[in-house]
Amino acid sequence: MKKLTIEDVAQKAGVSKSTVSQFLNKRYKYMSEATRKRIAEVIDELNYQPNGLARSLKRNRTNTVGVIVADINYSLSIQCIRAIENELQLSGNQLIICNADENPEKEAKYIETLMARQVDGLVVFPTGDDPSLYDRLLEKNYPLVFLDRLVDGVATQSLLLDNELAVKTAFKEFIRHGHERIALLTLPAGRYAITPRKERISSYKKAVEEAGQEWREDYVCSASRENMAGALEQLLSLPQPPTALLAANDIALAEMLKFANTHSLSIPRDLSVIGIDDAEFATIYNPAITTIRQPAYEMGMEASKIILSGIEDTGSTVPITYRFTPSLQPGDSVQQAPISK
Repeated sequence: MKKLTIEDVAQKAGVSKSTVSQFLNKRYKYMSEATRKRIAEVIDELNYQPNGLARSLKRNRTNTVGVIVADINYSLSIQCIRAIENELQLSGNQLIICNADENPEKEAKYIETLMARQVDGLVVFPTGDDPSLYDRLLEKNYPLVFLDRLVDGVATQSLLLDNELAVKTAFKEFIRHGHERIALLTLPAGRYAITPRKERISSYKKAVEEAGQEWREDYVCSASRENMAGALEQLLSLPQPPTALLAANDIALAEMLKFANTHSLSIPRDLSVIGIDDAEFATIYNPAITTIRQPAYEMGMEASKIILSGIEDTGSTVPITYRFTPSLQPGDSVQQAPISK
């Protein structure tokens, strides 16, 4: 049986081979709806199966996009990946997902691996602070999008939360309930000064100052996940312990809630709590935790659109940093501050 070709489809549809090729590559800009419908009907009637590998080689495309997440345990990472995958599948693209475990060396190896696999573009949650790794990609006009983090000296499309506004929104909610002793629980900024942590710590200091509250270094509770319980015990044992606590991300919030359960700490009676990142478990905890939502799914969708645009357009693009607006998701974890004696 003769193998069907693109020419067979073109002849039966009464169009040129190039028009069928444009249709198969989803380039409909100059194609009428009637032509699109006719080609689709002929393909269906002939049961024509285009040679995907040949098309990819001809277009110098693999229809794959690499995503390197800093830590796949974050709810942000999971939601962004879901959005990216859903959006890219609609355009016939597939994902290769790599988890760097907050390790710049591991991330660098993944970049080399994905480049060897000839992925068409990269979406990266960067873990390091070495711009040379990314500059080599940008010098080749390679499509690159940063998510959640920035790297000093690297000019590319970057999408992240307005972290200062997120902290301000939490402070506003605490102050509305009369709290003046507000602590911050965060993972350490670390050697590479990861953007969200760095910005949320600096924004916390700014919020304390703008609220006219007393600055207390001992209210900044910065510890690794393994050491958070000990740090919280020390924080809450202070002569003047905080009445409210802002968990800087979903990992900090999870450790705070575990500590509360094991130490019979009642939220919000003993301590009012707000978490940034809108972790799913926050709504099922009793009481439901007030959170500052990060629009992770929307960020992933936007990253998909930008990377696809970069893949289709080989020309240079203007690097832009997109800041997404956080929103307060009220729960039952904040109550009126106790009257100071």
